[in-house]
This record gives sequence, C-alpha cells and structure tokens, in this order.
Amino acid sequence: RVCGCPGPRCCGRCRRAAYCGPEHQALDWRRGHRRSCGQHPAGDDSVDAIPEHNEFLFPEYEILIEPEEPEFPDDSSIDPADEQGAVDTSKDPKEKEELGATGSTALESLDEETLDALAKHETEEDKIFQMFKEKVAAEPEQIIRYCRGGKGPIWVSGENRPEEKDIPNCLCGAKRIFEFQIMPQLLNHLQVDSLGESIDWGTLAVYTCADNCGGANEYLEEFLWKQDYPVGHVLPS
Repeated sequence: RVCGCPGPRCCGRCRRAAYCGPEHQALDWRRGHRRSCGQHPAGDDSVDAIPEHNEFLFPEYEILIEPEEPEFPDDSSIDPADEQGAVDTSKDPKEKEELGATGSTALESLDEETLDALAKHETEEDKIFQMFKEKVAAEPEQIIRYCRGGKGPIWVSGENRPEEKDIPNCLCGAKRIFEFQIMPQLLNHLQVDSLGESIDWGTLAVYTCADNCGGANEYLEEFLWKQDYPVGHVLPS
C-alpha cells in the first residue's frame, strides 16, 4: 500500500491491507488506515485502495530497449592525440601560464617520484571519466545499460571498483555476475537530482546469480555496487 513492493505482512485487524514491513505499516496506520481499518463491510473494496504516499512513489515511465550501435563505424577515424589521451584543451596561453605559476610553489615541495605518480593518476582518471562522458553523450536519455555476463559496467572512475572477492555468491551458492548498470540520468527522471541531501551516484552496477535461481514470481536479493563520481568530476546537467 505504500511503496508498491510485495506485501507479505498484513494488518492484524482487517487482514486485508498488505505491507512490505513494519515501517511502512506504521506509516500507513498514521496516515489514515487507523480510521478506515475494520469499518468496511464484507465486499467493500475501498479498504484495498492504494493511498497516496508520494514521498515513496517515483514517477512511472515506459522503458524502451534498443541495441547499442557500434562505437566506431567502419569508415571512422580516430585522432591519434585522442587515442593517447593527450589533448591540450586550454584555450588561453596567458591563463595557462598563470595557473602554472600558482601551482608551482606547492609542487616544488614534492619529490619527482610523487609528482610523476600524481600526473599519471590524474591522466588515467581523466581518461576514464572522459570515456564515460562520451558514452553518456551518445545516449543522453539512457538510464540502464544491460549486458549480462559481459565485460562489465562502464566505470566513472578507476577507484572504488569491485574485485571478484568483493562480489558475494548468491544464496544458492552460485557466483554472481554483472547483469546491468544504472546510469546517473535516472536521477533526473526520478526528480531527485537536487543538491544537498539528495541521493546521488556515478553508476550502480548490479550483479545477479549466474545460475538464475529462484522463481519468477518473487523478488530475490542481489548485489549492487555503488560508484560515486571522482573528486572534481561531475556530469553537466
């Protein structure tokens, strides 16, 4: 009655209102079920009407499924500079010089090995995030990328990626494999992309049972890996 999930728990009084758990049962009781519970005669379906709990119900949309086009057509060419990830995007030489002068003092205190490590890490992170942005730009409305048992998700960052040991086996004992990832564009459709305490993610990778266990009429608990945006990298609105 509150969130639309399966309701194995019923109201102990009327035995008709179903809930996913005690938290939503208590919420619905305070929101009006206390007044209507047990007051309807047999055959009256008004008690089964779904109340409006807008803070728990997201807008509903139709999801269209389409195969992804090849990343590069046969007649396309790749700029060698892009392939190496060494494109200089600065436009103003004077601005570039000022930025270099500002950071030079702080960098002078670091040894050469540390500087090399920082430069390499930054370049690799930028390259990974750039690839993610290009995928997003190709299909700006895409909310799910499905590829069960494939190469894996398109990561936002090189950090906080799960290793094989981080993905727990299914309850049946079988391994879990990557099935799909949820893209950050979904936040816009769910209208929760505001600043502050709003939920947020870079991408959500979902791993499911390799043996596809369980029945079709019940929800099974699977594993989700949340990866946030790297510091200083945010997709444009």
